[in-house]
Amino acid sequence: MVIDHDDANDLTQDTFIKVWNNLSNFRQDAQLFTWIYRIATNECLNFLAKKRRKFFVPIVDVEAQLSSYIDQGKYITGDEIQLKLQKAILTLPEKQRLVFNMKYFEELKYEEISEIVGTSVGALKASYHIAVKKIEEYINRD
Repeated sequence: MVIDHDDANDLTQDTFIKVWNNLSNFRQDAQLFTWIYRIATNECLNFLAKKRRKFFVPIVDVEAQLSSYIDQGKYITGDEIQLKLQKAILTLPEKQRLVFNMKYFEELKYEEISEIVGTSVGALKASYHIAVKKIEEYINRD
């Protein structure tokens, strides 16, 4: 979600600190995995929101900055189509990007994603489908 390796490391650390500090609040009506994943997701979304507010930039500019990390990224490797896929993903709205990453890269089931993001399975399927179409359009242009 944040592309930059150093930011991802910081967010991972922040996530596990929150998990540790709130472990006593964990209700066992959810899986531990989805509870932790939800905390990590919220940390990423909050980080991106803070970044936009801090620099007073619209989401498009933040995504452009993240896209520049792909071009110059020492941690991002791959052939041309993989890099283009990463850039295409950055053009998606946050929610679609989140759903796409969870389904495509993490191979989570819709039911797990639903538990993490608090959205119905039907809405997630629609969001994923739309994201895939947008990514296909991005990759096929040029």
